[in-house]
Amino acid sequence: MALNHASTHLVPEHYEEVKKRRERQVDKILAAVNERLVKEINHWSDRYIKLSEDVAAGKQPRVQPEMARRRVEELTARLEQRKKELESMRSVVSSSPVVIGGALVIPQGLLAGRKGETNFSPDAEARSRVEQIAMKAVMDVETGFGHDVKDVSAEKCGWDVTARPPKVDGKLLEDRHIEVKGRAKGQSTITVSRNEIIYGLNQSDKFILAIVIVDGEEHEGPYYIKEPFGQEPDFGVASINYDLSDLLSRGVAPEKTL
Repeated sequence: MALNHASTHLVPEHYEEVKKRRERQVDKILAAVNERLVKEINHWSDRYIKLSEDVAAGKQPRVQPEMARRRVEELTARLEQRKKELESMRSVVSSSPVVIGGALVIPQGLLAGRKGETNFSPDAEARSRVEQIAMKAVMDVETGFGHDVKDVSAEKCGWDVTARPPKVDGKLLEDRHIEVKGRAKGQSTITVSRNEIIYGLNQSDKFILAIVIVDGEEHEGPYYIKEPFGQEPDFGVASINYDLSDLLSRGVAPEKTL
């Protein structure tokens, strides 16, 4: 099926793309070669005529007319050879497609069902609702502490909420950088990006991972985890799935992180 699809749809499109690109390339090179060699041929042709006239007038030029004539012939032959080579480049032959790899795609909903995650929903709107409930829960808690709270999730800075405590004796306290993870009840893992992990490690005490379990319109938490990550991901790892129960076992009430 893959080979048939490639032969019917992919190969013709790819062939036309390559053919047009090759023809544009050949035309560009041919124009440059033609301009350069024709200019040289004309130059040596003029020299040949001038040198022949000098010899006929009894002069003895340092360059003989015969040498100029041979130069014209050599350049003309080179021009014809380059034209043949470039014209042959226009010939693009399409070979049969070959399968060199494959991928097995498994629906996430199927995996969730096999693992008993009955509340899994692939719906983007449902996921967005869970995230909004989680963000509101965390921001309400931080506001209740008297903190100046800002949603920075759209800024892709490595966390979602910046909470700034009020001054104490005129001194500024460190901001709290909170990464919010909302999960529908029944799910067992949390995915954290490489960027979020690195920021969590670099920011140490300032960074907090907040987990909110959402069940319909209700929610549990938030549960706060300070220093949630142990090490930086290997190079090339885009994200890591963490066991939700393990993280929750280290979670504490938000007021205990003040």
